[in-house]
Parts: sequence; structure tokens; C-alpha cells
Amino acid sequence: MRVARRFLISGRVQGVGFRYFSADLAAREGVTGWVRNLPDGRVEAHMEGEAEAVMRVERALRQGPPGARVDAFDVDPQPPSGAFLDFTIR
Repeated sequence: MRVARRFLISGRVQGVGFRYFSADLAAREGVTGWVRNLPDGRVEAHMEGEAEAVMRVERALRQGPPGARVDAFDVDPQPPSGAFLDFTIR
């Protein structure tokens, strides 16, 4: 079953390679969507894919890459749009 999730991640998540970490995870798991830095210091991501794959990516993002510190992780379920062919860094 395909699912979609919007993640808002705060803590030390900018300047530590979080977006590239997210893109690598998404590519390995076959998840589509995007990730971007927000002006307030958070990272926002939208991911779509098979439920198990999105869950694996979510678990890894909750830890983040080396050097990151995730203080808060908000998940907002979304209806899958099927609009994304790959995963991009915005």
C-alpha cells in the first residue's frame, strides 16, 4: 500500500548533511518526494512510497546523520499524489 508523509524535523538539522542523508535513504528505499531547509532552522520533507519503505526512512530520519541532533519530529499523514518520479533536494 502506498502512503505519503510530511515530516517537520527540528534540532541541529541544518549544516549537517540532513537533506543529502534524506535523499540517499529515499533513493535506497525507492521513496519519492522532496526535502528542503526551512528559514526557521527546521527541515521539511514530503515522502511517498510503499508503507514499509516510508517507515524505514522515517526511523532513520528520527536519528539523523552523524552530527545531527533531532529534538522534535512531527509526522503529518497525507494522501499519496503519485506526482513525484524521484526524490529531490529543494
